[in-house]
Amino acid sequence: MKDEVWKVLGKLSKFGPNAQAIAQKFDAALKTALLKQSNLFESLKFRYFGPVDGHDVERLVKVLKDLRDIPGPKLLHTVTVKGKGYAPAEVGSPTVWHAPGLFNKETGEIIKVVPKSPQPPKYQDVFGHTIVELAEKNDRIVGITPAMPTGCSLNIMMKAMPDRAFDVGIAEQHAVTFSAGLATQGMVPFCNIYSSFMQRAYDQVVHDVALQNLHVVFCLDRGGLAGADGPTHHGAFDIAYFRCIPNMIVSAPMNEEELHNLMATAQLKDQGPFSIRYPRGEGVMTEWKTRSRRSTIGTGRRVRTGNDLAVSASVISTSPRRGSMRYRRKGIPSPTTTCVSPKPIDGCCCTRSSASSSM
Repeated sequence: MKDEVWKVLGKLSKFGPNAQAIAQKFDAALKTALLKQSNLFESLKFRYFGPVDGHDVERLVKVLKDLRDIPGPKLLHTVTVKGKGYAPAEVGSPTVWHAPGLFNKETGEIIKVVPKSPQPPKYQDVFGHTIVELAEKNDRIVGITPAMPTGCSLNIMMKAMPDRAFDVGIAEQHAVTFSAGLATQGMVPFCNIYSSFMQRAYDQVVHDVALQNLHVVFCLDRGGLAGADGPTHHGAFDIAYFRCIPNMIVSAPMNEEELHNLMATAQLKDQGPFSIRYPRGEGVMTEWKTRSRRSTIGTGRRVRTGNDLAVSASVISTSPRRGSMRYRRKGIPSPTTTCVSPKPIDGCCCTRSSASSSM
């Protein structure tokens, strides 16, 4: 009906060619009065419909069918409740119930398993505690995240230093350009973005940061397979797409202590674009809070000496000894394992390792 009236208005001569524009202004004014707020989408010439109940599937299907036949750009505003149909989730914290883990479905109680012995921390928590530690000594450090303060543990800094940690919303491109702007003013931004989500901001990393050689530290959480987070979170491409960017250092810590040291190194003066990628979940060290040491970028090291087999890797998130035991159980000779940074690569270290082994 609305569409038919719109077509008729276009043919009216009394108001001339502005009949539709007058009607549109009246429509927008009416919506503003009813909603008690101005409508951004209408001002951008989108035809706005709603809000409607997003849980009423039958009505939603009917509305979508009606909108299908209306020409031009349009937007349907639906309203939903997180956890709809499960009372504890409806009234509880949206953050907690986004990924609650094990819980009692009858009572809604979150089941927390208390370990009998100290456990290694999650890499994200190492990041969260380390950035606060560094920021207490370096007032130029700030933290940026695109809507993942809990997932990346920047919420630790947001609580300790609320004026130096920024959640910019689901806007990875803005997070990178915002970081670049801060860097031009002498700040040291730690921009924490999940590896797979960094793909959205690739252009900004290249043009706004790397080409200007700005001092921005990119912390790529969820590097590698992300387990229960699912395939959209698997960080499978960051090493490949960051290695080809000019001026970019690409690093991958072997454990929590290395993550701590790399973050301490990345915040030092005269650094350019610096990326640190690390996996989801727990690490391998319980005692990682040692005095930070400067990491030597681009220098590999031998972490285990073997006989016949040489393995050079840029990403190792488990103990070399543990990996060596797996080889032995399968009857494979214990390898010489060398750890190298993804960029720059220590070619000499790789050559020495391969020269001492037959494979």
